[in-house]
Amino acid sequence: MAGGDLSSARLTEAYLDRIAALDDAGPRLNAVIELNPDALGEARALDAERKGGQVRGPLHGIPVLLKDNIDALPMANSAGSLALAEHRPRRDAPLVAALRAAGAVILGKTNLSEWANFRSTRSTSGWSARGGQTRNPYALDRSACGSSSGTGAAIAASLAAVGVGTETDGSILCPAAMNGLVGFKPSVGLVSRAGIIPISSSQDSAGPMARSVADAAQLLNVLAAAEAGGDRAAQAAAGKRAPDYVAALDADALRGARLGLLRDSGVRSHPDQDAALQRALQRMREAGATVVEVRMPTQGKWDGPEFEVLLYEFKDGLQRYLRDSDAPIKTLDELIAFNRAQAEREMPFFGQELFEQAAKKGPLTEPAYRKAAARARQLAGTQGIDALVNKHRLDALIAPATTPAFMADPVNGDAFGGASWGAAAVAGYPSLTVPMGEAQGLPVGLAFMGPRWSDARLLSLGYAFEQATGARRAPRYPVSVNP
Repeated sequence: MAGGDLSSARLTEAYLDRIAALDDAGPRLNAVIELNPDALGEARALDAERKGGQVRGPLHGIPVLLKDNIDALPMANSAGSLALAEHRPRRDAPLVAALRAAGAVILGKTNLSEWANFRSTRSTSGWSARGGQTRNPYALDRSACGSSSGTGAAIAASLAAVGVGTETDGSILCPAAMNGLVGFKPSVGLVSRAGIIPISSSQDSAGPMARSVADAAQLLNVLAAAEAGGDRAAQAAAGKRAPDYVAALDADALRGARLGLLRDSGVRSHPDQDAALQRALQRMREAGATVVEVRMPTQGKWDGPEFEVLLYEFKDGLQRYLRDSDAPIKTLDELIAFNRAQAEREMPFFGQELFEQAAKKGPLTEPAYRKAAARARQLAGTQGIDALVNKHRLDALIAPATTPAFMADPVNGDAFGGASWGAAAVAGYPSLTVPMGEAQGLPVGLAFMGPRWSDARLLSLGYAFEQATGARRAPRYPVSVNP
């Protein structure tokens, strides 16, 4: 673009053509749920600015896709639900306003696991009533994982330059790992959550999904600069942001680093993934890292308190969002009633057990909530990640992110094989996944986790690992792994 060989309008048109060819036709990934009708107009306006000598930054004219739980005009924000299919917010979420100010072209919205996978105990990741089933570009019968499944599949298939996902517990890292991407969940509060349909005020964060760590860091620079927009956690994090996450990247960051390899991380073993991990460890040692085996002393003990917290916070946060954004439905009870009335379209495969459990919860002032929230943070944070980092003098914890992609199965739901990011998710700490290899053609990722506000350090370690391995391979859209 700087040399005049490419315009934002041409690039935007190329992505729109690619979406038509791969998402709507061809393999039919079903990753994009809605296009921004103003995208080409925005691109042309940004081209005019560039021609006039005004360049807002590295994202000037770059098309970006957003998960369909983020307010972005003039599109609907639905969380994949028919109940909000016509819900058009009054303003952009602060992170979207920051992207526009940085010159990004908002290309459209991506499909997701409906309500960010917090509706049923046996949901199918990547499915929503509004958007249908997203398919994994590495094998079309496999799950793209949830809940940022559409963003994962879209960016893996190069339907946009970068994408924004959101995560409570694995919803960035899982689709990134299973779609051969870099996915980064920042420390909670680093990025404003205002204007995003929520699950958990203590665990939610938006974050970048990209084909390289450098692209993820470039996007994070903009996301982290968004106004807090009433998000108290984001207001409190204002002084914790790195000045430039791209400048902090160091290809030699593994030299002298101490990494704790989590054994018994909760990820089911797979021989191809185990082999990829051993190759990754060898490359890191060759790059100068010291890897020590460690065990999380509180592994999985936070699960019960976390679930209690999510039920309380989902009801509280969702109803606040619905009210403040003037949505057509105002309460969780109304949403439950809508789903029952539209059961044939909304619940053809699975129900809304989590909604019904959350509806029974009271306010966040209840002692049961306060006790569970304190316990979850303690087990995952103070007694979990912090204890391991301090005891072994670690820069980060590492582990396979999750298993290779499982089959998309609307009858039985997800055959999830476990994950290593749980402690970071519950504690509100940063986590990153970077491609480390393949298992029968399906991508597998390596997760990096660290203490709160170690975002820049994690990205730098992941960048050095990426440069040392070059493990990512582009998808080829086979119908199945089987011949």
